[in-house]
Amino acid sequence: MSAQIHQFQCLSDNFGVLIHDPETGATASIDAPEAGPILAALAEKGWTLTDILVTHHHPDHVQAIPDLKARFPQARVTGPGKDVARIPEIENPVVEGDEVAVGALKARVFETPGHTSSHIVYWFPDEKAAFVGDVLFALGCGRVFEGTMAEMHASLQKLAALPADTRVWCGHEYTLSNARFAVSIDPANAALKARLKKVEAQRAAGEFTLPTTIGEELATNPFLRAGDAAIKANLRMANAAPADVFAEIRERKNRG
Repeated sequence: MSAQIHQFQCLSDNFGVLIHDPETGATASIDAPEAGPILAALAEKGWTLTDILVTHHHPDHVQAIPDLKARFPQARVTGPGKDVARIPEIENPVVEGDEVAVGALKARVFETPGHTSSHIVYWFPDEKAAFVGDVLFALGCGRVFEGTMAEMHASLQKLAALPADTRVWCGHEYTLSNARFAVSIDPANAALKARLKKVEAQRAAGEFTLPTTIGEELATNPFLRAGDAAIKANLRMANAAPADVFAEIRERKNRG
């Protein structure tokens, strides 16, 4: 792993993330939630922005693109090829299976519809790093705004199949509220209860709870555990398909 990854807060609960290749000097911003903190982070690190990797079209992920391009006009905007009409700044449209380069760093694109119809994820296998936008959160997942519950479940299963030691950066700091909800769905999970205590301590200390890992999410995130017998029993859905259990969990979170 050669990449340097720097995470910082934007807006009220968005994360800004920079990934930097020391070999070439290339630096990508994952999404563009707020120009000021991103520019400050670049200045702090002494890095030059060469790429903006967009996961989806929501304003809190793209609104700073014009300001970043004004400061770094050479920065290339990569984003979902199926959504160029809603993200007009995209210069490098990508789809499932495409490879994206940030200097010598290589990412694979996954299409992950559900939160939006064209959401994508960037997985850097050599760096053991995935930037998942608003599809997967620590102990949670994004709301299903444009896709279907079945699509969102399939997108999460795609991420769940990544190596367990893959580090995951999400778009928001929602972990504490997600953890409290997760315990209501999976109350017998000792690893989850221990993680809730850890997250409570982290947030009380003003610390970030990310990145997480795929392995940690598989052990504790109910949205990735919809096939688990204990969760199905707790929801009185013992004979239900995992996709239906996932939809029930998501609806409960929506009402919470």
